[in-house]
Amino acid sequence: MASDRAFLGTCVLIFAASVAVTIHGCLSMSGMARMPMPGGWAMSMAWLPMCGQSWPGLAASFMSMWTVMMVAMMLPSLIPMLMAYRRATGIACKVRVDWLASVVGAGYFSIWVVLGVVVFSACVAMALAQTRLPAMARAVPIATGMVVMAAGALQFTAWKARRLACCRCAPCSHHASPARTATAWRHGLKLGLGCVQCCAGQTAALLVLGVMDLRVMATVTAAITAERLAPAGHRVARSVGAIMVGAGVMLIMHGAWLMVR
Repeated sequence: MASDRAFLGTCVLIFAASVAVTIHGCLSMSGMARMPMPGGWAMSMAWLPMCGQSWPGLAASFMSMWTVMMVAMMLPSLIPMLMAYRRATGIACKVRVDWLASVVGAGYFSIWVVLGVVVFSACVAMALAQTRLPAMARAVPIATGMVVMAAGALQFTAWKARRLACCRCAPCSHHASPARTATAWRHGLKLGLGCVQCCAGQTAALLVLGVMDLRVMATVTAAITAERLAPAGHRVARSVGAIMVGAGVMLIMHGAWLMVR
């Protein structure tokens, strides 16, 4: 129990540090200029190099911020899985249990890092296209609402229910896992892949609403954590979906109003 408390305390410290860095980074970026776009909206300059900044520098800046942000957002729902893994693995190897749990966490977040590379590449391509194609830029407000609405509808599907059930259960807690680093790494990768799939809708909404917006980030984090840890997670998921669908409809209406005004 003392070891569990020490491990939990370490996780809490990591979470607190990642939240502090994320808040600082987001507040720093909030002062950045925004580019007015056709259609009555303004594009964040986070996807384009600032004066004197290179593309590799922009990529490195985004990836470091993305990684810290994912730790802040996903660690609350990951901690119970890590604790379950520690209890199961401790049966076979009490000495290395903290190391193995850390490897699981590293494998888990490596999946989110890979996703960050994909996100950065896609968002940069979209930003460049929007600066060159006015018709595409005008459609962005409506497209944003459609993405949010589709993400909300995804919350009601059987696919989402299966992904959520996999994330809520801890299969390794029912039997001792082999106490090997490679096995722990593979387990972390499996958890990360399942989590990325389960959070697909919320992640899409985060990207289109503002990946560096603290309010959006906090809302998405609360939604993900609640559907993972609440006793009736499937009901929470559907409630979140209903809210997202409603928000998507409102965004579409707002986008349509911007186009005709």
